[in-house]
Amino acid sequence: MSAPVPERWRVVLAFAAIYIIWGSTYYFIREALTGFPPMLLGGFRFATAGLLMLGWCAVTRQDIRPGRSLGLAALVGVLLLFVGNGVVVWVERTLPSSVVAILIAVAPLSFVLLDRPQWSVNLRSPSVLLGVVGGFAGVWLLFSGRLSAQVSADAWAEERTALVWMVLAITAWPAGSLITKYRPSPLPAAVNTSWQMLAGAAAFLLAATGRGEWGAIEWQAIPLRAWGAMAYLIVLGSLVGFSAYVWLLGVRPAAQVSTYAYVNPVVAVLFGVLLGEERLGWRELTGLGIILTGVLLINLARYRDRSRR
Repeated sequence: MSAPVPERWRVVLAFAAIYIIWGSTYYFIREALTGFPPMLLGGFRFATAGLLMLGWCAVTRQDIRPGRSLGLAALVGVLLLFVGNGVVVWVERTLPSSVVAILIAVAPLSFVLLDRPQWSVNLRSPSVLLGVVGGFAGVWLLFSGRLSAQVSADAWAEERTALVWMVLAITAWPAGSLITKYRPSPLPAAVNTSWQMLAGAAAFLLAATGRGEWGAIEWQAIPLRAWGAMAYLIVLGSLVGFSAYVWLLGVRPAAQVSTYAYVNPVVAVLFGVLLGEERLGWRELTGLGIILTGVLLINLARYRDRSRR
């Protein structure tokens, strides 16, 4: 029997969460890093979110015991949160933000290449392929002016190592996502997501211990804006955004869900414009248009494919 089709409004709200909320987290991660070391930032963020969600599951009388599903939840949590998300936060200390954004835009291509069950659909769909290539080209164009300025100003010695780590990140995130999609957990969705976040948090906290971040942090010196950013990342970035992402993987094609990697940089740039920090020229506006066209092509292709069934 086919899985029930979710209401369209739920799908739209979930995409809005990973498009808009995750796009805004670029700014809030930067703000949180003014007070928190990178590994402790990830550990506190996902531990708090995971415990809050697990507490809600307990209050609503869901069985929160993971049983044999703990291993699968831990694997996905480490791949998505610690490797996929944590590496991005880590390398932003070394790589220019424009380089990070461009590398993240490779993620939809990684989804298409790694999603073997969908090869017969994705690799034969001109709209999907054109959307993936066009979205990446748009992100490149969006950041190309900033990229040339940052690269010319930096010596690329330490950056080579960071680039290697980024390759790991843009492979681990699709891998964890596809495991979630094709090996669904028998646990209730919220319980499974809670254990994924707690597993990712445990990996972050172990890394923080290894790096000596516990002794280096000065709690009384953490600015209020860093605490506010942390709260935003916990509630909206994790409880809302990550939950929406995991749910979408179960009801929509992975290639379509992966379009967040194109839209997030757009939202991040527009967020900067609204705060008065960024200015858009013809190159950036053209890039925005190409990105949105690419996302539209992928979404139309997937909905068209669904309508034929």
